[in-house]
Amino acid sequence: MQTYATPVIEEMLGTPPFALEAEAKNALYARTLSDLTLHHYERSREYRRVSRLVGYKPQTELQVEDIPYIPVRLFKEFELISVDRREVIKTMTSSGTSGQAVSRIYLDRITATNQTKVLVKIVSSFIGGKRLPLLIVDSPTVIRDRALFSARGAGILGFSMLGHDVTYMLDENYQIDFARLDTFLEKHQGNRILLFGFTFIVWEYLCQALRRSGRQLKIDGILIHGGGWKKLASLAVDNATFKKVVDETCGVSSVYNYYGMVEQTGSIFMECSQGVLHASIYSDIIVRDPITFSALGPGSTGLLQLVSLLPTSYPGHSILTEDIGEVLGVDDCPCGRKGKYFCVQGRVKNAEVRGCSDVYASH
Repeated sequence: MQTYATPVIEEMLGTPPFALEAEAKNALYARTLSDLTLHHYERSREYRRVSRLVGYKPQTELQVEDIPYIPVRLFKEFELISVDRREVIKTMTSSGTSGQAVSRIYLDRITATNQTKVLVKIVSSFIGGKRLPLLIVDSPTVIRDRALFSARGAGILGFSMLGHDVTYMLDENYQIDFARLDTFLEKHQGNRILLFGFTFIVWEYLCQALRRSGRQLKIDGILIHGGGWKKLASLAVDNATFKKVVDETCGVSSVYNYYGMVEQTGSIFMECSQGVLHASIYSDIIVRDPITFSALGPGSTGLLQLVSLLPTSYPGHSILTEDIGEVLGVDDCPCGRKGKYFCVQGRVKNAEVRGCSDVYASH
């Protein structure tokens, strides 16, 4: 089954991921997101309920700011799906502590394929198109149970498409497997190495473990990492400190942070050389006032709404997150990339977001 969105994404894959200026992107998004919203409205009963609550009426075209959004928390409380269940090939779950509800994201083959293609396209624009030997800073146990397809597992498998000779650095007990690591580094001596891991895992089980062992690595490589900043913030570790320690312990000076969530896998936001996050042509970001929920311009702090063109099997194209951030500018980042660039400042208090979600859950 082919959805209307497939040719749009296929056409965009031929365009550099940070090449569209605001005017052209806004025109594309108004048309495509309006169609995508109607697609989910007609196929997802729960999304239709949410859309009606905020006054949505099917129209041919809406401005991006007017596209109905749903609080990310609702993915934990409702089954949000826009295709026949027989078309679902993969169900992903968000990370969550024991006892907490998790988000469930239902992917058909087209959505899963597009997410992988776009992820590769975005990251390759930063690290180059050549596939590099890949070290995963995690344990292979994370992807062993394919029935429990966690956000970490999905991220690892997605980024594995960017490398070859994929090797896991940690054993089943989350200890560095130095024998495996040394064999890998010797095999690829003289080649650039790609490392991927989740932020807290890299910090605790690689950097701090190396410090405790007294060993220092010298890897000619690139590290891509994301997620887990809440834990590091409690340890007073900021982005600059993280990069400094990675360089000191691993010898890796090229470090790219990314921002994303399992509800919008693929259309991630990568950090450039200026230390800011960028929206690609496949995604957009809107800042909303946490009280009135009105859209705010650059320079204002508020709740982050994430928009993506990729989700067709579930209504995840417009999500209000629980993160606070600020759009810093549009089309004029010194790194040369077009589009919005922004920063994430932290997580909103639970009580505030809870109130937002309950408006929907109570109907």
